[in-house]
Amino acid sequence: MLDHVFIQLVTSLKESFESALLQRQAVEERFQVDVFLGDVSFETSYSLPGEQRPARIRMDTSLDWPTWSQTAYRSWSIGEEPEEFPEVLVEIAFRAQNLDAVPDLAPLLGALPADLSVLGGDPLTRSAATVEQVFTDDPRGPECAVEVSYEGACPLDESILEHPSELAQALAPLGRSVASVLVSLGDLPFAFRPPAPADPN
Repeated sequence: MLDHVFIQLVTSLKESFESALLQRQAVEERFQVDVFLGDVSFETSYSLPGEQRPARIRMDTSLDWPTWSQTAYRSWSIGEEPEEFPEVLVEIAFRAQNLDAVPDLAPLLGALPADLSVLGGDPLTRSAATVEQVFTDDPRGPECAVEVSYEGACPLDESILEHPSELAQALAPLGRSVASVLVSLGDLPFAFRPPAPADPN
């Protein structure tokens, strides 16, 4: 395994969700490297246990490690003092999909916290809700989805860089918070679309 603080962050993030008994949506996991810019990103999705696939209510998260953070981390690792400590860009989105109609957004927004804390510092701020409608040949009409995301930057101070194994403990509260939000969303009266009838042919 690569000895890198970003890899440890990815591992600890997944551990925090799985310790909260969330179920990973395996097909949604991606680890990508931008070969032109050098940025590294990781994306994964989790839902409550027992959800169908694809999950009707899920949480998508992404971590972005920009090139300048890698430069700062390398400077620190060889004993130089970086101008700024590296940071990770974090996005956590809660999504309800396969809806039969556009839902009332007031109960949804009421079930979501105003912000989410990840590693201390400034919390992730909540964005406006996004509503999607997908028009197909389905006679039942468009399929709908609604998503609300939280975005922000999480600085990695020297204590984290020196002891990256402690990230697991630092991120544990995030897993519990995400699980609590998913439970609250699962209690909302969403009108989900029933499964499409099987094709007789």
